[in-house]
Amino acid sequence: MNLDKILKDIQQRKFEKIYFLCGNEPYYIDLISNKLIESVLKDEEKEFNQSIFYGLDTDVETVVADSRKYPMMSEYNFVVVKEAQHLKEIDRFESYFSNPISSTILVICYKNKKVDGRKKIYKSLNVNGLYYETKKLYDNQVPDWIISRLGRAGFHISLRNAALITEYLGNDLSHISNELGKIILNLPDGSTVNGDAIQEYIGINKEYNTFELNNALGYHSVLKANRIIHYFGQNEKKYPLLLIIANLYSFFSKVLKYHYTQGMSKGEKAAFIGASTFFLKDYEYAVKVYSKRKLVSIINILYQYDKKAKGIDNPTIPGRELLKEMVYRILH
Repeated sequence: MNLDKILKDIQQRKFEKIYFLCGNEPYYIDLISNKLIESVLKDEEKEFNQSIFYGLDTDVETVVADSRKYPMMSEYNFVVVKEAQHLKEIDRFESYFSNPISSTILVICYKNKKVDGRKKIYKSLNVNGLYYETKKLYDNQVPDWIISRLGRAGFHISLRNAALITEYLGNDLSHISNELGKIILNLPDGSTVNGDAIQEYIGINKEYNTFELNNALGYHSVLKANRIIHYFGQNEKKYPLLLIIANLYSFFSKVLKYHYTQGMSKGEKAAFIGASTFFLKDYEYAVKVYSKRKLVSIINILYQYDKKAKGIDNPTIPGRELLKEMVYRILH
């Protein structure tokens, strides 16, 4: 069952007896569990019919005992186990999973782990409950997720600006969602999220950021690149050298991979290098500027300056000077 179907069923009060939410993307686990907490019981029913446990502070026997209780003046007994990955002997749920109470809704949030599909507990879940395994998005999938997230809230954003947010915030969906929430709260419904809004509410400078540095280096724009690194050098706490190096490594690695995409379709190229098809034109230009040999040299340069930024063989040179040296060597 996909996420939209799960959320739609919850909205329509079509509940499962057991929700086992697992995998390495906590955002979706929290989204589903919070939606259930909002939806299953009315506020006046929660005092006697809702129990929320935490994996570090409870055990399987306690949760099962609470799940076997019958509701008081309510349709459901509702039990949630947060951070269930800390529970010992999770397999001991099997007896309950094989014979759950129909008036209980049990939600287990099992973050960054999953159940072995060969075990009885997994088979029981698939018969009597819902087993939902979440997966981290790849970096190149996050801009589309941002567009979709804002679209559901009634806002618009270009792929380029969505990619800018991704470059700055990474692929932690919970963190990204919180930052997008600032935009949703402050902009009028139906607004287009532009660079000014991103700068004001998320704090990403629309001109001076790692995304624009990639673009400047990819097009071999010496003036623009130097203007950006000068700004970075004046704001080292906000733009630490190690973060810049990691970003440049990701970019130039993709450019190198693009050299090996001859004969591929646009979709195949994008999947191979891990980027959106929208930005393929930037990589097409970059491979004209940087040969395979030069790109291998650049990656070696980044490795050298990564060590220096960590203080290895560099007792005195400040980060802003290392950044200038590094970019000069990349461009020349």
